[in-house]
Amino acid sequence: MGELRPLGEDLTPESRALATALRELFEGLGGVSVRRYAARRIRDAGTFSRYLSGTRVPPWEVVMDLLTDVAEYRGTAATPEAIELVRRLHRAAVETTASPRHAVEVLEQQLAEADRVSRRSTARGDALGDALLDRKHRIADLEVRLSQLEAEWSAERERADRLAAANPDVTALLRERDVLQDEVARLAADLHAAQKQRDEAEERCALLERQLEAVEQTRQTAPVLPVTPPQTMPKVLIVDDQPDNLLAMTAVLSTLDQELVAVTSGQEALKALLDHDDFAVIIMDVQMPDMDGYETAAHIKRRPRNRDVPIIFLTAMGTDPEHSARGYAAGAVDYIGKPFDPWVLRAKVAVFTGIYLERRLAGDGSVKFSV
Repeated sequence: MGELRPLGEDLTPESRALATALRELFEGLGGVSVRRYAARRIRDAGTFSRYLSGTRVPPWEVVMDLLTDVAEYRGTAATPEAIELVRRLHRAAVETTASPRHAVEVLEQQLAEADRVSRRSTARGDALGDALLDRKHRIADLEVRLSQLEAEWSAERERADRLAAANPDVTALLRERDVLQDEVARLAADLHAAQKQRDEAEERCALLERQLEAVEQTRQTAPVLPVTPPQTMPKVLIVDDQPDNLLAMTAVLSTLDQELVAVTSGQEALKALLDHDDFAVIIMDVQMPDMDGYETAAHIKRRPRNRDVPIIFLTAMGTDPEHSARGYAAGAVDYIGKPFDPWVLRAKVAVFTGIYLERRLAGDGSVKFSV
């Protein structure tokens, strides 16, 4: 894995162009080997080598890492024009080589991250639970000691207040109890937050597993959704300020059994939600002028009528944990990185509309997702 493999055979022009650009970037790292660079970034050397040979298209965050590392080595930041050029090459390669296998890789990466969040939250919850139990036991011990002192002073009850104020042991015990009670309140709040984070991560894991199943099914046949009368066909709201993106998403989702409503701004999205109350899912671009995706989501979640509609964020800012955590905090239940993989988009939308239809058919008028 020390030297670059030759470019793969039978590559599409788009994959060849991207691989050539990535190889030029990699060579700008001063002759570091593929194996050494992969170890630096904690990635599989064989997989990274295939990225550079063009036989596999890397996730966008891998490309951004490479751009960042080259800029650090050279001491000069990559220009916006250079980043945009590589982004266009990457988008073109994804669109021409997208496959169920690539979609599975993307979804498995998201599943792994959700699983890590769940395990970290569980471990933190266990630690907080132990600390909370310890504080409660200490408070109980203090209460026993205070009760014993109270019993000893029962013969001179009329002087109890004065003695309590003057006796350093009682004052110290009361102060310690107050401190412990404050700690109990804080630990209980932290424990609740950790449990909530774990529950949300577990729900994301369940959704991602269903999405992986949807991709596996579509490798053999078209996705199967419950048959419903036309008047109950679920609607999907697509929000993106770029007409090309709207056109691409509409084309990708047109094979599914749903009605698509496409708008170009957060304001139009809010208006569409006033006009319709049967959206199964919202696909929302994060970076939009005037009102971005985060702000639009906040407005949606404040409306009782729409707050339970699941939101999928579409983001070009990377799908690393920091960005995804911000998206979840803003009210999203899922996210897709740009340029989007058509198979991933279809799988996510099919799962959410499937859940919507399942609950409608079960007679549950509300479709709720925790955020």
